Amino acid sequence: MNRRILAIFICALIGGASVSYLVYRMIGSRPGTPAPMAEVVVAARDLHIGTLIGPLDVRMGPWAGTLPKGALAKLDLALNRGVTAGIYEGEPIIADRLATAGSGGGLAAIIPLGMRASAVRVNDVVGLAGFVTAGMRVDVLMSGMVPGSNPVEGPRVNTLLQNIQVLSAGENLQKDSEGKPHVVQVVNLLVTPEQAEKLTLAGNQTQIQLVLRNPLDMQTTSPPGTMMSQLFDNSGVHPPRAPSPALEGRSRAARGELGVATSAPSAPSVARTTDAPPRKLRVIEVFNGAAKTEVTFTVREDPK
Repeated sequence: MNRRILAIFICALIGGASVSYLVYRMIGSRPGTPAPMAEVVVAARDLHIGTLIGPLDVRMGPWAGTLPKGALAKLDLALNRGVTAGIYEGEPIIADRLATAGSGGGLAAIIPLGMRASAVRVNDVVGLAGFVTAGMRVDVLMSGMVPGSNPVEGPRVNTLLQNIQVLSAGENLQKDSEGKPHVVQVVNLLVTPEQAEKLTLAGNQTQIQLVLRNPLDMQTTSPPGTMMSQLFDNSGVHPPRAPSPALEGRSRAARGELGVATSAPSAPSVARTTDAPPRKLRVIEVFNGAAKTEVTFTVREDPK
C-alpha cells in the first residue's frame, strides 16, 4: 500500500476518535433534567397502629419524583386522624393508612365495619409467651366440663374459633380479689358479633387457649374434640396379660378361696421359681398448657 494513503487513513482514524470523544464529553457534561420536587406530609417519628396524629407527629418534607398515590399535601389533612397501619419515620403519610376524619384514634379506628374487637385475658403460656402480636392469625380452643356429662370422663377441649386475626396484644393493669393491682396479658381479637358472644361465654365459663397458625393457611377443619378420659385410654397399646397359674393360686389362697385344698401337698419350689419379677412405680408428668397432670403406672423389672 502506498505510504501516503496509509498515513491519510491513520490520520482520519485518529481524528474521528478524537471528535467522538469530544462529543461524548460535551453531552455528558450537560446538566440533566431535574426531577420535579414537591412538599408532602411525612412522619416525624414512628407511628404505631391506633395513634392519633398530633402536630408533633408529622411535618412537611421534600419529595422528588412521582408522588405516591394518596400522599397528603397539607398537614391539616393528617391531624387528629387515627393510624390504621404502621408508618415509619420519614415515610410519606398515605390517606389509606389513616382512619376517617373524626373517627378518632385507638383500637376502634382500625375495626372494620360490621366487626368487633373482643378482649381475651390470657397468661404467658396461653399467650404463647409473647409470640402473639398484631396481625397474626390464631385458633381459639376452650376446655372445661361439658354440662350434663359424666364426671368420670373429665373435661373436654374443643376448637371454638378458627383463623381469627389478632388486633393487638399487650398488658393491662387490673385488680385482684383483694383489690391489689396486677399485670395481666390481654389479646384483642377481630371477630363477628356472633363470634364475640361465643368468645365471651367461653371466657367466663371455661379456660381459653390460643393456638398460633400460619397466616397463609386459610383452611378450616372440623376437629372432633378430645375428652380427658381418651388421653388415658390405653386399649390396644398395652393389652392385659393373663396372670401366671402360680400367681393366681397364691392370690386365691390369700383370699381364702382354696379352703382345705391349700393344705394339700404341692410343689412349693416350683411356685417360688415361677414368681413374676417385682414391679416398680413410674410417674409421667403431662402438661396441657398451664395445667399439669400425673400418670402413674407399673413396670416389670428384668431379673438378673
